[in-house]
Amino acid sequence: MQRRHALKLMGATGALAALGACARPTGPGTIVDIASSNPDFSTLTAALQAAGLVDTLNGAGPFTVFAPTDAAFAALPAGTVESLLLPENLAQLQNILTYHVVPGAITSDQILGRRVTVETVQGGTLTVNGQVGKVGNVRVNDANVIIPDIIASNGVIHAIDSVLLP
Repeated sequence: MQRRHALKLMGATGALAALGACARPTGPGTIVDIASSNPDFSTLTAALQAAGLVDTLNGAGPFTVFAPTDAAFAALPAGTVESLLLPENLAQLQNILTYHVVPGAITSDQILGRRVTVETVQGGTLTVNGQVGKVGNVRVNDANVIIPDIIASNGVIHAIDSVLLP
């Protein structure tokens, strides 16, 4: 299973390579380091651990992670998160979490004024829309990017206000 994920990570599209070529300088830690040190990502961090994805997102990358905040997870129907964290739901949890990860590093300034479709590590696609409303506003499917461009040593995190479902 991990090999398949690694192969998908290496299969970034040409559009992502072009977008990622302009990535900002790296930060002090990996995506996992930054997420685990931020209390707004405690549910995401627990889910990454339960799904066995910590090593992957500590890897070289680069990755773009559209990271649901704790409030985004709390907005799911009651019991959903607890159910997903059960060992028997591992495949479903991995499917959802890898849908939030895109190979390459995409920063908000690269997407403003544009609308692109990107392939996720999970194999699905996300519509990233930098053409909405006011300047600086970016949407991913139906989620709003509420904190853009949290730069990590192996990519970039964008905090979003809802959980993306494949």
